[in-house]
Amino acid sequence: MSTREELLAKANKPSELAMKLHPYYRGKIQTALRCPVESVGDFAIWYTPGVAAPCKAIQANKDLAYEYTCKWNTVAVVSDGTRVLGLGDIGPEAAMPVMEGKALLFKYLGGVDAVPICLDTKDPDKFIETVKFLQPSFGGINLEDIEQPKCFYILERLREEMTIPVWHDDQQGTAAVTVAGMMNAAKIVGKKLSEMKIAMVGAGAASIRTAKMLIAAGVNPGNIVMTDTKGTLHKGRKDLESEKSKFKEKWEMCLETNAEGITGGIPEAMRGADALVALAKPGPGTVRKEWVAGMASNPIVFACANPTPEIWPWEAKEAGARVVATGRSDFPNQVNNSLGFPAIFRGALDVRAKTITDEMCIAAAKAMADYQESRGLDEEHLLPTMDDWEVYPMEAAAVGAKAVEQGVARINLTYEQLRRNAEEMIKISREMTRILMEKGVIPARPELSSEV
Repeated sequence: MSTREELLAKANKPSELAMKLHPYYRGKIQTALRCPVESVGDFAIWYTPGVAAPCKAIQANKDLAYEYTCKWNTVAVVSDGTRVLGLGDIGPEAAMPVMEGKALLFKYLGGVDAVPICLDTKDPDKFIETVKFLQPSFGGINLEDIEQPKCFYILERLREEMTIPVWHDDQQGTAAVTVAGMMNAAKIVGKKLSEMKIAMVGAGAASIRTAKMLIAAGVNPGNIVMTDTKGTLHKGRKDLESEKSKFKEKWEMCLETNAEGITGGIPEAMRGADALVALAKPGPGTVRKEWVAGMASNPIVFACANPTPEIWPWEAKEAGARVVATGRSDFPNQVNNSLGFPAIFRGALDVRAKTITDEMCIAAAKAMADYQESRGLDEEHLLPTMDDWEVYPMEAAAVGAKAVEQGVARINLTYEQLRRNAEEMIKISREMTRILMEKGVIPARPELSSEV
């Protein structure tokens, strides 16, 4: 049994390694060629004069950009750096390591080419205008780490005004993976989603979208009690009612959830709850052991703040939690967007979807949950891990098939076609990385101090 000090040392190790390895590799992604270059004579095909022919073809039919260029498989990861992880407004330059990491995961886990773009503006309208200008070059837009409430406004506008899928991973991605985890956690503790009472700590973009997706997946909205920094959300929150034009989504939660009108703060929201979903201030200490102890029998605790969960997993377990999940990869049961967004975009890109709907996200969540259930569910195996690469083609196929069903796909492919294509794309990305490492093009990790 590990001591508390050993567990804390393990939790801090990734940050220490990151500070040594980021400057060593000077970035995590680079441009690689897709076409062969056997001699400089090939440049006449790939560049001038040959390239004029596909240019003219696309001029006559813009949709041919999907056939003749990398648009079909390329996503922009766009942020203004105003709400990065649990670090807050750290600026666009400081956000780059996260956006680069996102691009790495897109490629390795989903076979999707992604470009990190951090914008030097906090003006939501300038942000929207800039992203719209990018549309000809990309097959989709992944919004990332944008503070609320403007993240809602930006997403809504861009989804309405662009013809390629725009999604905010901190909203839809977090929600999809959380829903998948909650589906399986309910099975482990023998409870029905429709009957569970769920406390939600935090009322930001991730929490609000997660609440909406949980409701779409079958949770009774009246059984959700959400808290922000001023207490529970309920119909009597005059501060939110008076500013409902600014905090529209939060006021909607006041009206839709908390049927009992529970007032107070986090302990009151958690008392008697079957599950906790915390997407709030990094801890430890944001959620206390005694509050977990006051939950219903066999409680479920999702403490998903990054980089540090609201309560350490071992503390939640000591307080009686049956199932504990965090957002970290170094603890069991990681509820992390990386299980969702690479595959969800893979499926959306493969049918050239015009948008990514909540139903497409729930289809991905069900695929995640079903995959893990087929492998075996228990308290420490709630969801697949990023090592379980086979889950990504299943998700991608489910997403693409749902897009076709909903009429938001530009091309129609069957579930089996989508699954085969996703498997091929993901295998190519993983094999490319393996070969580059094997040949030394990607250098081996340096020897690090034994103290790390």
